[in-house]
Amino acid sequence: MRRGLRGLVVALVLCLVGAVPAVSAAAGAARARVPLPLELLFDNRAVSDDAQPAQADFDGAGGSLSARTLTAAGWTPGRELTVQGARLTWPRSAPGEPDNVRAAGQQVHVTGHGDALAFLVAGTAGADTRGTGTVAYADGTGSPYLLTAPDWRTGPLATKAVALPYRNTPSGTLAERVRLYVVTVPVLPDREVASVTLPYAPDLHVFAVSVRERAAGWTGSWARSTGGYAPVGPWTDRTLRLVVHTSAGGPRVRLRFDNTFAAAPVRIGAATVAVRDAGAAARGTPVRLAFGGAPGVEIPAGAQAVSDPLGFAVPADADLLVSFHLPGTVTAVPVHQVAVQRSYLSGAGDHTGEAAATAYTSTLTSWPLLTGVDVGGGPGSVVALGDSITDGHRSTPDTNRRWPDVLADRLLGQSDVPHYGVLNHGVGGNRVVTDRYPGDGVSTDQSGVSALHRLDRDVFAQTSVRTVVVFEGVNDLLSGTRAPDITAGLAEIAERAHARGLRVLAATILPCEGWGTCTAAVESERSAVNTWIRAGAVFDAVLDFDAVVRDPARPTRILPAYDGGDHLHPGDAGLAALARSVDLRLL
Repeated sequence: MRRGLRGLVVALVLCLVGAVPAVSAAAGAARARVPLPLELLFDNRAVSDDAQPAQADFDGAGGSLSARTLTAAGWTPGRELTVQGARLTWPRSAPGEPDNVRAAGQQVHVTGHGDALAFLVAGTAGADTRGTGTVAYADGTGSPYLLTAPDWRTGPLATKAVALPYRNTPSGTLAERVRLYVVTVPVLPDREVASVTLPYAPDLHVFAVSVRERAAGWTGSWARSTGGYAPVGPWTDRTLRLVVHTSAGGPRVRLRFDNTFAAAPVRIGAATVAVRDAGAAARGTPVRLAFGGAPGVEIPAGAQAVSDPLGFAVPADADLLVSFHLPGTVTAVPVHQVAVQRSYLSGAGDHTGEAAATAYTSTLTSWPLLTGVDVGGGPGSVVALGDSITDGHRSTPDTNRRWPDVLADRLLGQSDVPHYGVLNHGVGGNRVVTDRYPGDGVSTDQSGVSALHRLDRDVFAQTSVRTVVVFEGVNDLLSGTRAPDITAGLAEIAERAHARGLRVLAATILPCEGWGTCTAAVESERSAVNTWIRAGAVFDAVLDFDAVVRDPARPTRILPAYDGGDHLHPGDAGLAALARSVDLRLL
C-alpha cells in the first residue's frame, strides 16, 4: 500500500471510531487508543531492490533486506507462512515501501483464541532487543509478555525462521547472512485476544503478528524432529513412501511437512496416506491429501505445510504409508536421520496413488520432510524430548521398540489414564545447551540444534501437547560440558514449558562406563546432574531411568542384559524397562 493511501485509510479508520485524525498512523493510534491492523502502523522500510538499495533503511545505517533473496526463499509479498504452527503473512509491501513497525507501544488489532502470540521479528541493535508489552482480552482483562528479537546480523542461526545470503547496503550487496525470526510468547488459552500493545523498543522490528490457534479436536499421533539439512540424490521426479508408526488412532488425519533449515522452497506435487500392508505395499488404494484444496503445495524456506483434514480411519499402534511426489530436482532436504525404520523411494514419476510396491525400488533409512501425523479427537499428546536413546539407536530396526513406542503401547493397553499420543522428539547426538548442527546450510551432521534452541518447534508447537518428558544430557557430558551448565539448561526448559502450561517430567542420565569417552570425570559430572534432577525442585515429577538400567553390582555401567552393545545405548530389553518404569499417572 502506497504511503498516501495508507494515511488515508488510517484517517478513515480513526474517524469511524470517533477519534480525531492525526498526522501519522502510530501517533493517531496512540492518542485515540484504537488498535489498528499492523500494516497500517508500518513506519520502517526493511526491503529494497538490489538495483536501488537506498530505497530502504532497516537498521538506521542504510542496511536492508534484498527483495531478490526473499523471493528466492519463497517469501513473496502477501504470502501466508506457517512457522512453528502459527500462520503469519509476509507484508504485501513492494520494495522501498513501509513493511514493518519499530516497536514503540503501538496498539495492534489482533484477535483469536490460542496458546501463543507469534511475532515475525528481527532486531537491529547488534544484540538481542527485548521489551515488555501487554495482551488485552475480550473480557477486559490483560496480561504482560516479554518479547525478545534476535539481531538480524548476529542472532543465532539455530533459531531463525529464514536466513538470506547477503544484505543490501548503500554501496551495494554485502555477503553476510541476515536472519528473520518467529518468536512466540504464551497467552491465556481460555480467553479471546482482542489486541496487543507492542513493547517500547525501537530497535525491535515487527513484520507480522498473529494468535497461534490451539489444535482443538486433534491429537498428535506420530512426530519426528528435523535434525539437519542433508544432501540427497539429487532426486528429480521421484516419489518417497515413508513408513511411520502411530500411537493414538482416530477418524481423521492431517500431516505436517517442514522445510526447516532450508534456503529455498520445496514443492510437493501430490501426497497420499494409506495403512501399510507389507513393505512398500498399501492395504487398499492410498487416499489423496490436499493443501488448501490443491493437490500439492510449495513450502517456503523455513516454513511448514499442514494438509487439509481428511476423513480417514487411522488405526492406533499401526504402520502408515505416507507417499509424496517431488516433481522438481531436490539436492538437499530437512531430515530426521536415524529412523530405525526402512522407507522407500521410487523411480521416476508420481506413484503416490499406487497400492503396489512395484515402483519403489530403493530404500531409505531416514525421514525427509515429514514431521507429524495428527489424528482427529483424542486426549492430547506427550512429547519425549531426547537424544539417541529416545531416538531408538541400538533398538531392532523395523520393530518399533524405542522406549516411547513401548510407552505408547502401555497407554493403549490400560484404562486408568487417557490414551495419550506419544511424540518421539529424540535426535541422535543431541545436546541440551550446545548445537551440533549449526542451524543453517547443508551439513553431514544431523544431530540437531540444542534442546534449548529446538524447544519452541519440537515441544511448544506440537499438536495438543500437555506433558514433556526431558531425557537429555549425556552428550553434553561426553563433550566436556560441566554439570552446572547442564542443570541450568534443564531448569530453563522447565521454566519455559511451565510458562506454556505444560507438565514437565525429567529423567536421570544413564551410566556410560565402557563408552570410549566416558571417563571418571564424566561420571562425576553425571552423578552431580542426577543428584540435582532427583531433588526435583523445578520438575513436576522425576523418572529415575538411571536406577532402572544400571548394574546394581557396578552402578557406573548399564546392566549387561540391558546393554545394546556399546555401553551407552540400551537395547530392546533396556528400552522396554525404561518405558515400563513410567508411572502413567504422572503423564
